[in-house]
Amino acid sequence: MNRNKRSNSIITLKKKIIILIALFVSYNVHAQEFIALWPKGHMPNTKGMQLTDSIANERIYRVGVPGMYAYFPSLQENKGAAVVICPGGGYERLAYVISGIQLAKWFNTMGIAAFVLNYRLPNSPDLVQRETGLLMDAQRAVKIIRANAVQWKIKTDKIGLQGSSAGGHLAAMAGNATEDISSIKDSLDAIAYKPNFTILVSPVIDMGEYAHKGSRKNLLGDNPSQTSIDKYSMQLQVTAQTPPGFIVDAINDKTVPPMNSLLFYKALLEKNVSASFHVFPQGAHAIALRNNPGSTELWTNLCEAWLNEMKFIEPIVIK
Repeated sequence: MNRNKRSNSIITLKKKIIILIALFVSYNVHAQEFIALWPKGHMPNTKGMQLTDSIANERIYRVGVPGMYAYFPSLQENKGAAVVICPGGGYERLAYVISGIQLAKWFNTMGIAAFVLNYRLPNSPDLVQRETGLLMDAQRAVKIIRANAVQWKIKTDKIGLQGSSAGGHLAAMAGNATEDISSIKDSLDAIAYKPNFTILVSPVIDMGEYAHKGSRKNLLGDNPSQTSIDKYSMQLQVTAQTPPGFIVDAINDKTVPPMNSLLFYKALLEKNVSASFHVFPQGAHAIALRNNPGSTELWTNLCEAWLNEMKFIEPIVIK
């Protein structure tokens, strides 16, 4: 009797071990690759502090190691495009699930490689200059993707940035940038830093009259100068070299005034930059991948149609 009990216990233990091994293997197969942006000891704009990530309620409140999580489509579905996703969060935190991972999986369904960016927040105690760390990270992310384009089956002229809310401000800033501030004198210095397109969802654009006060305070401090306000108001920084943009917003957004999107769209038109602007009656500041109210649910179809129309996603021949 005791022998049978011992035998049954051993069998049960073996089953548990097999299950744990299976779960471990499954996790590692499906875990996303994390790509650090900066070589150790060569990150710019740092005081050299050793920070760790601070995460709570699906939000990142402090970024220890800036990087990006890579989500690749299958080889059979790959259309040769890539998007760096800049999560929103008022420049205080990163809503990396709802405005990061969920969107990455959606881009994958279109055959687009997606990279969820963990960028340094301007309130990080490690930053020497609070307002430039996030742009450095975004530019570096674009360079890394271009540098690995052959390996990842990505076309170097089909790399965009997507951003929601404050992440939209970062995406717009990266599109407007006329200077590479991410240079660290390594091999990526020769790689182009500008994205080829931007996708902005309920974006923060203005730092003046229509500013989202939380984003402005976190980015520029309590009492920014008019020079800083103008420099970081993205509608004032659009040039003829700003890439084409797709913008979606809701009229009833009480958090970030939809005038932000309108001002950016107007600036793009004035510089003859191709743009597609869709403003819906509902959605507030919660336009997401799914379960949007009314006609707002159409935004993802419109975005995919725009990407096709602009030829940013096209079938590629796999040899």
